[in-house]
Amino acid sequence: QVHIAQSGGGLVQAGGSLRLSCTPSGVTLGYYAIGWFRQAPGKEREALGCITYSKVSTTYLDSVKGRFTTSRDDAKNTAYLQMNSLKPEDTAKYYCAAKGIGAYCSGDSKEYEFWGMGTQVTVSS
Repeated sequence: QVHIAQSGGGLVQAGGSLRLSCTPSGVTLGYYAIGWFRQAPGKEREALGCITYSKVSTTYLDSVKGRFTTSRDDAKNTAYLQMNSLKPEDTAKYYCAAKGIGAYCSGDSKEYEFWGMGTQVTVSS
């Protein structure tokens, strides 16, 4: 059974940084593309970015380009979302998800097989 543990969320002031971690168990991270999504209350889920098994990154959301970076450390079986210059509008619950062995990245959440439980990020002004 696949379980994805997430950590790194919290409360931060505007302009601050956080790094979210995503560690699956039951699968080898290195075979999967890892996508990052977020959802704020009353809003639709947004695709933020993705990193393939070959470590090619894609950013989907214009408002986070240049501020958010995806990475992965396959030796630790962990993917990361580094978030810098955080803004109050970044407040949301953040999710990571794994997509298909050897798969390319996608911003469509329906294409992802396994999901973490999410971690809350709150940015104060």
